[in-house]
Amino acid sequence: MSASVITVEIEQNRNHKLVVRRPESGLSLNGNIRVPGDKSISHRALMLGALAEGETRIEGLLLGEDPRSTASCFQAMGAEVSDLNTELVRVKGIGLDNLLEPVDVLDAGNSGTTLRLMLGILASHAGRFFTVTGDSSLRSRPMSRVVKPLEEMGAQIWGRDNNSKAPLAVSGQNLKPIHYHSPIASAQVKSCVLLAGLLVEGKTTVTEPALSRDHSERMLQAFGAKLDIDPETNSVSVNGPVKLYGQSVVVPGDISSAAFWLVAGAIVSDSELLIENVGVNPTRTGVLEALEMMGADITRENEREVAGEPVADLRVRSSKLKGCTIEGDIIPSLIDEIPILAVAAVFAEGTTVIKDAAELRVKESDRITVMANQLNSMGANISELPDGMEITGGTPLTGAELDSFTDHRIAMSLAIAALNAAGSTEINRAEAASVSYPDFFDTLKSIIK
Repeated sequence: MSASVITVEIEQNRNHKLVVRRPESGLSLNGNIRVPGDKSISHRALMLGALAEGETRIEGLLLGEDPRSTASCFQAMGAEVSDLNTELVRVKGIGLDNLLEPVDVLDAGNSGTTLRLMLGILASHAGRFFTVTGDSSLRSRPMSRVVKPLEEMGAQIWGRDNNSKAPLAVSGQNLKPIHYHSPIASAQVKSCVLLAGLLVEGKTTVTEPALSRDHSERMLQAFGAKLDIDPETNSVSVNGPVKLYGQSVVVPGDISSAAFWLVAGAIVSDSELLIENVGVNPTRTGVLEALEMMGADITRENEREVAGEPVADLRVRSSKLKGCTIEGDIIPSLIDEIPILAVAAVFAEGTTVIKDAAELRVKESDRITVMANQLNSMGANISELPDGMEITGGTPLTGAELDSFTDHRIAMSLAIAALNAAGSTEINRAEAASVSYPDFFDTLKSIIK
């Protein structure tokens, strides 16, 4: 059945069109799934491996375009990185403060994580000059949230739109320690400042209004950095300068990728999916809490710890969902999963309100506007809020011609919505999914029954 339900057409401009044809008799989803390695952890393993002394061995690395961008940037600055694969990647680090001045512009591709975290590292490498850019989408995204604290530390950064947009030029400096009170809970901001502080004499501290994901803290400590963490004030400090040492890293499956299957299994009737080896770091499990608030039937199995990160298998069965309010401190722990949560809300009884998520407007696309417009064109009832959405569920969806806006999470979220839409749905520029989940459509085909 899957071959007739899911097809991918390659157009003359080489864009991919995903076509989902839901049979009149309906469909169900069943099977075991392994999702790609966690994107956040993959980035950080490559970066810290490059900055460490000795060799870092990485198992389970995500093979999406974003980690490839990170690897190529650090190769251009002297680190040796073996061919990227999921089995074993070896990174021969060159040690902190030993990055070479690259002869060309560093290209972060579509990866905001690569660019924002790397800026902290580059700004602290005194006496060297770097230029960084990205694709058209990344060049339109604001970088001021990391440039501002770096400038407070004494960084010299120049760029478009008042030094806030790539291409950016960085003249490495001997930075000074600061206590930065971040106006937003952002792992990228926190990580950027901490990475800048690795070479700084003294104590560099970041305090957030709510706790953001803590992969950087966990991994920095594993690589040898001494951190002071105060959970009561959402503060973390690094005492520099530090030395990092190569480690063995096992990357768990990405809960952001698992989220598509969790929602699919919940909303498609007569479905049961087991998603294996998923990272369930407490700073990332907001999507599980949100879906449980909506009444989803999700259980954790085989809970364990792998390389300092909690891991579990997640079983989801179809269930009747109900609307809820998603706001406040939970938002940082599910910010990437809001597009697919919007899909869940469309199929829930009652109204779902998502607030405090203005950051979605400056992701790979304006995810609030795009998700509202695309789902509404299928018959959904979604109103935009300045910082989120109000979604009235229970309206049947009908297939339509849609667009990913070159945003990987939009492409995959719309594909899941299409499974429950009558008739045929076409999603243009569906190749965007490869940024974080190259095998997404093949996996989707494999579980349709």
